[in-house]
Amino acid sequence: MHDDPVTVKHATASVFVFCNLANGWQLGLIRHPIFGRLMIPGGHVEPDESQQQAALREVSEETGLTVRLIEPPGASLPANLDRVQVAQPWWIIEQPVPYDHHIAGAHVHLDHLYVAVAECPEPATEPGHPFGWYSASELAGLDMFEDTRRLASVLFPRLDATGGSNAGQPGAAGRPSAGLPDAIS
Repeated sequence: MHDDPVTVKHATASVFVFCNLANGWQLGLIRHPIFGRLMIPGGHVEPDESQQQAALREVSEETGLTVRLIEPPGASLPANLDRVQVAQPWWIIEQPVPYDHHIAGAHVHLDHLYVAVAECPEPATEPGHPFGWYSASELAGLDMFEDTRRLASVLFPRLDATGGSNAGQPGAAGRPSAGLPDAIS
């Protein structure tokens, strides 16, 4: 007989949102109302949506921004496969949480982590949480979870792989440049 309690796992989707501003690449962070720290936008996947849809919805609700998800490195599906493709996250991690609006007790978020580029740094709609842009050099001094800081520090150099001047903007072939793969529609 196994005496360990069952751990509840909920699918969530979170997004590292970047924008190339006048002073370089910036990461968009919200002030989370429960945890009181700066965090990337994200939340629970609703029963009627995919992780990709949840990621885009959460960014829109929490920041007011319009974003394009960026494909992670890796193989793509064959062009002739007759299926709807759900955007691949860059990482999937298990994130223990003490509680949230969905469950009062401890549980685990099965978090699908995406990367996106904001079309414009200004929100198109009213953000649901306090929101701001932060540079890579500011990460060390921010009140944020260490795992988010470490993952963001891995992503910033990818944005600057070729100087960062055009990353996230359509290149000559209509594709993002500067070391980022294609945007996902």
